[in-house]
Amino acid sequence: MKASKWLVVLTVAASLALGTGLALAADTIKVTAQQPLTGRFAFAGKHIHQGLMDSLGYANEQGGVGGRKFEYIYEDSGYDLQKAIASFKKAMAQYKPPMDYGESTGQGKALAPEINQRYHVLYGSTSFSAELADRKKNPYMFVSGPTYSQQFGILLKYIAAHPKKKGQAPTVAFFYSDTEFGRDPIPYAREMAKKLGIKVVAEEVTAVGAVDVTSQLLDLKRKNPDYCIFQGYVVPPIPAVIRGARDYGLKTTFMGSFWTTSKMLLDKLGKDGEGYMGVNPYAYWYHTEVPMIKIIQDYNKRHHKGVDYRPNSYMQGWFTGMIFVKLAQMCQAKGLPITGENLKNMIPQVKDWDTQGFTGKVSFKTTNATAVGRVFVGKGGKFVPASDWIYLDE
Repeated sequence: MKASKWLVVLTVAASLALGTGLALAADTIKVTAQQPLTGRFAFAGKHIHQGLMDSLGYANEQGGVGGRKFEYIYEDSGYDLQKAIASFKKAMAQYKPPMDYGESTGQGKALAPEINQRYHVLYGSTSFSAELADRKKNPYMFVSGPTYSQQFGILLKYIAAHPKKKGQAPTVAFFYSDTEFGRDPIPYAREMAKKLGIKVVAEEVTAVGAVDVTSQLLDLKRKNPDYCIFQGYVVPPIPAVIRGARDYGLKTTFMGSFWTTSKMLLDKLGKDGEGYMGVNPYAYWYHTEVPMIKIIQDYNKRHHKGVDYRPNSYMQGWFTGMIFVKLAQMCQAKGLPITGENLKNMIPQVKDWDTQGFTGKVSFKTTNATAVGRVFVGKGGKFVPASDWIYLDE
């Protein structure tokens, strides 16, 4: 798809009752998106895009919102910040949507002043940035799950409740990339660890996708932490670190945040993935006891023949669609127009939302992030729950 061309999907066929296609289009709820379908984030972007599209498609099958259907309009941003910004502005001028989905943390931060002052559009994105979830600073933006900081908080709460040595404070190492993605939750994590009585014994920093981690492994050997949390990576250098630690005889339990709690990583780890832990705000595709997962699998069976798995990133897109739909339904129930202004005012009013097991009960209390997740552990090539839903805002 050329980046200069918009693709419009999920539109409803024109009917005699509604008259012309133009009249129909005006009656849809438009959701525009700048999706990283190509570029270095495409491995996840294409699944996020499909998840969001399918979530809105499912909502349309259920009757939309008060009979109005969602119209999903997207463009490939190529994970290019300038292209994404230009695409967003074209969408605002051409479609004037009440909702938009962005490709990255960078796009959200760059557009935040204009969204607040000019566009007044409800804005979700691929990001779990704490800054984008700051309600006072960015009231029109939300995060489709817990922020990276909240994800660390969930893991640290689990660690505090599961000390490895009776009567001794747990020890932890933070292992992160020297990027904004990697550094984002670390200041919060230091404070949270201190609050919970967990001792941070090491902080290991590498380039993204680092190959040589010898010095970091030697330091881990010296510090011998009970737990080690990865942040700012997708796959490399995690397998090398875990295998190297095992070669040194370390009994450290390795953990990761959302992007490192994936089937892709478990596949790369193989037998070394047994016991690897991480936080995920969503149920996995194979958790068929979850009602919403059953719905997702049924939708895919009907619309995507041959699909036998959907990854974390697809689930993030699906949940973003659920949030868009939920907020629009709240506006409808209150007799309010579905505008960006009204949608953002609904966010703090979401309380104890039952997501049919897809995530914990959702309340946007102090931030525009869910502050809930679950710790999972790798067993037999799959992630299984190691905890119940853990809430940070109780």
